Formats: sequence, structure tokens, C-alpha cells
Amino acid sequence: MKTYKPTSPSRRSMTGVVYRNVITHTEPLKALTKGRKRDSGRNSAGRITTRHKGGGHKRLYRDIDFKYNKFDIPAKIASVEYDPNRTGFIGLAVYKDGEKRYVLLPKSVGVGNSFIVSETASITPGNRMPLKQVPVGTFVYNVELKPKGGSKIARGAGVYVEVVANNDGYTHLKMPSTEVRKVSDKCYACIGQVSNEEHGLVKIGKAGRSRWMGIRPTVRGTAMNPVDHPHGGGEGRQGRGLRRAKSKWGKPTGKGQKTRAPKKYSNVFIVSRRKVGKKR
Repeated sequence: MKTYKPTSPSRRSMTGVVYRNVITHTEPLKALTKGRKRDSGRNSAGRITTRHKGGGHKRLYRDIDFKYNKFDIPAKIASVEYDPNRTGFIGLAVYKDGEKRYVLLPKSVGVGNSFIVSETASITPGNRMPLKQVPVGTFVYNVELKPKGGSKIARGAGVYVEVVANNDGYTHLKMPSTEVRKVSDKCYACIGQVSNEEHGLVKIGKAGRSRWMGIRPTVRGTAMNPVDHPHGGGEGRQGRGLRRAKSKWGKPTGKGQKTRAPKKYSNVFIVSRRKVGKKR
């Protein structure tokens, strides 16, 4: 981790990742980049569904290959690059037939390393194969939820999913949240752990750095009026006055409460619910 001289109160506690030790190329491949509209926190109707997002530095979007639909063709990593749109490092993969694609890199894979997407691939970091071929206890990332649906699970920095069982056409995966769920064993996954595991140790240090990242301020419910939040109101600083914490819309939140929809479509795939609260 990189630390700074305490030239100001915020600088004193600020930390960052030493990118110069990892990044080998600073300019992305132009053919694999495009502009992107910043509709932070909004759904397809344009309504804000996730608050406290917006602004931030302009970003060029790198087209990352999450489909991995080039089978049995080996590829070599030509460069390791930073992507402002995600927390893990990306690499420029050059396939043997000459095609170039950006891929999410695992830990310990760098320039010169090779990988392959195949049913007969070896258990080597970066290789991609069906879950039925992955031994129990192996760490995987870039996991599909549906066959040929593209990677959906475990794409953040330092994240991995553990294979804990194979049974009746399904693979049981232990998520970073401690939840255990079933996924079809025909789904593909990459071997290893996502790169940049130090990302979780970064201290932002000051409010301005949050704004550069597109994170807007969050107001506490207890600081609001009763009309604006269930925790609001009272003369001076008050407790919330409720047995359990609520969101702005009166739904249970935080403090170890279960917030998953009781009739969610994927409940049938949950083997073990995630542990919540401080003692997790």
C-alpha cells in the first residue's frame, strides 16, 4: 500500500494501491474502448434506484470479454492495465488466431502468461472450464449463473467463490457473503482469485476523493425531519426510537436483519443463507 506524508489532516490517513508495480501499459487499445453515458444509480426508466451516485471523473469504457466464447484457442496476456470502471486489473489477451480482447485478470497472472477456455483445461489460474470439471475446494471467479450467459458472479477486486460440492447436475458455490447456492455444473468459471486484493485496504481519506469516484454524500436518517425518514425528528440528538432500523421507505435495514425478498425467484437455488450482522 502507498501512504502519504501528513501535509494535511486528510492526507495523513489516505492510502492507495501502488499501480506502477503492476500496470505495464497506460493507454488502452482504442479499438476496444468506447464512450458511455453516465446514468449512475438509474434504471432503464431513468429513475434513481440507488442513491448517492453521480458526478465523478470522466471515464473511457473498456469493452471487457465476459462471454469467453473462444473455445480451445490459447491466448497470451500482452499487457496489464488499469480500468476506471472496475476494481480488478484487466489484461489484453491476444489469441493465437490474432484476435485481441480485454479480460479480467486473476491474482498472480501477468504479462507473458497464457490461458485457455476449454472443457479439458488444466486447473491453472486464468484457465476457464465448466464447473463440473473443477475439483471441490478450488477458488473460482467470473462465474456464470446460466450456461452461455456470461460471467456474473465474483468480478470485484480480490473476490473469489469456493466450490464446495458437485451433486445432481449442480455445483454448490460458497459466495463471498458466506451464502451457499447452486449453479448448473454446465456453467463456466475461471480458476483463481480476482487481482488487486489490496483494494479493500484503501482509505479514501477525504470527501473530495469520494466525489472524484462518483460517490455523493450520505445524510443520516437521524439528522432528517420525521416527514423525510422514520428515524428523523426530536429535539437535539436522539436515538432512533425504534426497536429495529428502517430505511427511508420503512423497510428493515442493517443490524443483522434479513432483507431478501421472501418470494425471490432464485430462492430455490439457495442451499444456505448468508450470515448477517456483526458476528459474521
